[in-house]
Amino acid sequence: MEQTQHSPIIIAIDGFSSSGKSTMARRLAATVGYRYLDTGAMYRAVTLYALDHGLFLPDSTPDTSAIIAALPSIHIDFAVQPDGTQHTLLNGKDVEAEIRRLRVSEAVSPVAAIAEVRHAMVAKQQELGRDKGIVVDGRDIGTVVFPDAELKIYVDASAETRARRRFKEMVEKGAAVNYEEVLANVVHRDHIDSTRAESPLRRADDAIALDNSEMTLEEQDAWLLEQFRRAAGL
Repeated sequence: MEQTQHSPIIIAIDGFSSSGKSTMARRLAATVGYRYLDTGAMYRAVTLYALDHGLFLPDSTPDTSAIIAALPSIHIDFAVQPDGTQHTLLNGKDVEAEIRRLRVSEAVSPVAAIAEVRHAMVAKQQELGRDKGIVVDGRDIGTVVFPDAELKIYVDASAETRARRRFKEMVEKGAAVNYEEVLANVVHRDHIDSTRAESPLRRADDAIALDNSEMTLEEQDAWLLEQFRRAAGL
């Protein structure tokens, strides 16, 4: 862990699904002693609630009005585990495994596109980042949630590279999926995330771009740590 004293900053990492931003953010937070906030998990938790409570229409699209009405009943928090990882809690229940399944992945983008859902999640995220010293990843962190973040990173990789990563991760967790399904999901989510009316995914003007298609985890870590040191004045 970095021991040098500095004024805490906010690090915003944005990018498409399965671009590796969450892994980068978690590892950087552990290295520099910051809190990690996975905003994607928050939208996945809302989606899981909607799926489990029948808040989807017969054509599998979200029932927007029903989801908006349910928002006051959806409470999301995070719990640090003994091994240092962080699990998502939905109304007090650990749902970390459930929110990573393809069932949720296939439904999360249209739920996350609902303006009222985004407003509720952004307010929670800004509350959690009030004291800085936090690494946050998502789709609109550097543009909407923390536009004044001291360090903004925009991560990208080809859809095929991201689908391979996601497929490998899901297989390792025991999910019964095939690569074509995962690739189709990645491409579909890319389209929704970049074209939605509310807070679409885009690179902030002052974000540093990173294409990590050919980088190892160690190379990513070293690159990101260097960006952190510069932004923190170390």
